[in-house]
Amino acid sequence: MKIQSSELPLNADGSVYHLNLLPQDIGETIFLVGDPGRVPLVSQFFDEILVTKQKREFITHTGWLQNKKVSVLSTGIGTDNIDIVLNELDALVNIDLKERSIKKETKSLKLIRLGTSGSLNPEIKVGDFILSQSGIGFDGMMNFYPQHQDSAIKEKISKGLENPVIRNLMYAADADDALLQHFKSVGRVGVTGSLSGFYGPQGRQVRLKRIEGDFLADLNKVGIDNFEMETSAIYALSKLLGHQALSINCIIANRTTGKFLENYQPKVKEMIQKSLYLLQNF
Repeated sequence: MKIQSSELPLNADGSVYHLNLLPQDIGETIFLVGDPGRVPLVSQFFDEILVTKQKREFITHTGWLQNKKVSVLSTGIGTDNIDIVLNELDALVNIDLKERSIKKETKSLKLIRLGTSGSLNPEIKVGDFILSQSGIGFDGMMNFYPQHQDSAIKEKISKGLENPVIRNLMYAADADDALLQHFKSVGRVGVTGSLSGFYGPQGRQVRLKRIEGDFLADLNKVGIDNFEMETSAIYALSKLLGHQALSINCIIANRTTGKFLENYQPKVKEMIQKSLYLLQNF
């Protein structure tokens, strides 16, 4: 069946619409970073850079890391952007863009998020690295993908959540186990919540009043260690599309202890270097 241009728009050169990429522009391992400024922090460690492209907040560098063709791509902030990024990356490897048809044989990408995050767990210090065993979404994204199957952890967490607003939004997905086991030495393993905004959705109150109750304490109570804004959608969409995904985050704030790591760039660089080193032997 031919995919209509309204369903999968392309640019004049045949590249996918938002990412501005062609199939040959990416490697089979792609590091996902939220901040466009973090792209060169990753690609500086490539042996050679072959491709640099940008459209909007989406910057991509592709090159060689020893004998592996790898990419780093900035997603911007939020699960809404992840919906764009994951679907367009999948289209690059699993859709014949000229014929506008799904390929008979599909490929699996390795998608590794290298991000920053806040923590709820008082035992997790700023500067620690967290590998997300599960991503718990509180943004409602997967309501638009009814074929999504929640991780087994959803029931356990749902039972402990008192606030019906966040409980009704929740979905859950797990990391790829092979990636998780291989990269385990980078840091500690935890459960990550993904929230749909930075202020109200993360319990902050500036001028606008947020929902009642200390729901951050509720999230910690049910076993969520850290939270950010992308992991749940990366995991859930990767599961549906057949890709391997892992999220690694540097903790730059602890909302329980009130600690904040002002100069976190050296720790982010350390996280990047450790991850790239381990990838070479995967």
